[in-house]
Amino acid sequence: MKFPSVFLILFLTYVSSSLSARDFNILDYGAKSDTTVLSTKAVQQAIDDCSAAGGGRVVVPIGNYKIGTIVLKSDVNFHLEWGATLFGSTNLEDYIPMKSDYVSLRTQTTTIQLIYADRVSNVMIDGMGTIDGRGRSFPKLSWNDEGITRPHLIRFIQSRNIVVRDVTLRNSGCWMQHYLACDMLRIEDIKVFNRNNYNNDALDIDGCHDVIVTGMIADSDDDAITLKSTSPRLCENVRIANCVVSSHCNAIKLGTETNGGFKNISIGGIVVKPSQDQKEKFFGQWRGSSVISLEITDGGIMENVAVHDIVAEGTEAPIFVYLGNRARPYKEGTVVSNIGAIRGIRISGITVKNAGSTGCSIIGLPGHPIENVLISDVSIHHDGGVEKAPANVADDKEKEYPEATMFGTLPAKGFFVRHARNVVIEKLNIKTDKEDCRPVLVEQDVE
Repeated sequence: MKFPSVFLILFLTYVSSSLSARDFNILDYGAKSDTTVLSTKAVQQAIDDCSAAGGGRVVVPIGNYKIGTIVLKSDVNFHLEWGATLFGSTNLEDYIPMKSDYVSLRTQTTTIQLIYADRVSNVMIDGMGTIDGRGRSFPKLSWNDEGITRPHLIRFIQSRNIVVRDVTLRNSGCWMQHYLACDMLRIEDIKVFNRNNYNNDALDIDGCHDVIVTGMIADSDDDAITLKSTSPRLCENVRIANCVVSSHCNAIKLGTETNGGFKNISIGGIVVKPSQDQKEKFFGQWRGSSVISLEITDGGIMENVAVHDIVAEGTEAPIFVYLGNRARPYKEGTVVSNIGAIRGIRISGITVKNAGSTGCSIIGLPGHPIENVLISDVSIHHDGGVEKAPANVADDKEKEYPEATMFGTLPAKGFFVRHARNVVIEKLNIKTDKEDCRPVLVEQDVE
């Protein structure tokens, strides 16, 4: 029987790659299942040898291992078997300061993290094991100290063909996972628990292209699903679906750093629920700040964004779309001289129960309206009980840090829309527990 030549080439390529791939077990390099012993050198040597050999799997078998900073290399599948846990060292001296040429004022020039990679390709972190950063051991010492005295858990910079799958990630010193200027990124079926310190985001996708995130279950004190643009590089071509998240802050947020902006973003099929652990809070609201926050503040452009099919319980101000002019540059010596733009936004199929009474908002700036927004099939059940309508918002607060609650109780119990053009709101259902005197919709400077 003859096989087509293309099939034969593909088959031989598959066999060849299968035969050449090797496992590099960290135990063979001297790692110890003992959290009183540091196994960093053993794990790093296994990674180095695997990459040098042309690729394969670095295997972390069942057991508890303590490590400081490890650096992933190209063509490495970092595999944690079921029952394997990597614990981050609680000694700051075990973390290596890593310097990258692709950073910003917000993300620092030199940072520390448990797992680091810069300019790598074809890397996978997978398996049913756990990575625990023990982030509570690193107190917040100053403002914007993330990655300085409090380690990230995972940080990839300028990398390509990255997969993170199945693993459980716990207790980072700050952001759990930061993917900066990466292409072809896929995150599947991971579990994230990050409620032990300040700035405990679950996921930060920053200036990345061609990204798919599916099946993430996350419980975070700070923002859960977060897209950023801390440099002029757009965050674009991103699909996020079928996730369950909890947050004291924003369940889904594009912002606050927006030097480049966001383009071609689809987020849907998300369940937002209260955290199972409500014993402490570092930021935000006990019930969460927002379900959806779409923000441009640093001169970038947001366009062609769809957020759809969201079911949420809790949050104070469910939907927040905001154009500001904070104009924070991404690095010293640069100036943000232009006001950004938000256009082409669709928010549909949103159901929220047990929300706060703040209300939802779409707020641009005078002469810079938010444009072409469709809000449809939205049902919000909130506290209500506002007996006297607040005075119209007098200050656009364009230089302030953007938050869904920044304007206080809004003049509308549904949507407050100001400085906007071509906004369509249809199939809107607002229900309140207590009688609320505010109208469902208030518009100012709207075309």
